[in-house]
Amino acid sequence: MPVQDVLDAGSNNRTTGSRGERIAAAFLQEAGYTILERNFRHYRGEIDLIVRNDSFLVFVEVKARYRGGYGMPEERVTRRKQLQIGRVAQAYLQRKRLPPHLDCRFDVVAVDLDGPEPVVRHLKNAFWL
Repeated sequence: MPVQDVLDAGSNNRTTGSRGERIAAAFLQEAGYTILERNFRHYRGEIDLIVRNDSFLVFVEVKARYRGGYGMPEERVTRRKQLQIGRVAQAYLQRKRLPPHLDCRFDVVAVDLDGPEPVVRHLKNAFWL
């Protein structure tokens, strides 16, 4: 779904986070990524999006900010959150029985919802574990 269509559906969104995730998914699809999973949960953690691009399996954390939230959205991906995402990513790899040599990375997509149109920033290899 194009980013503009997601914006037009804004009145149906329940939360800023879910709206940000939809915008991020549309942005990634437009950039050539394939969405494999949305909101993959394991135990006490979740990965917002799991996508594929070329030879990479990418675990994506989405952070959205609306109407003057404090700081940049991507700054809220703390080390604790990174470690939690890593544990959930390991569970995903084990559950799907994916090969150990698979190239993986951790990205962050930040979505600013302050203006008339969202500003999306895609931080590739945002963190390492």
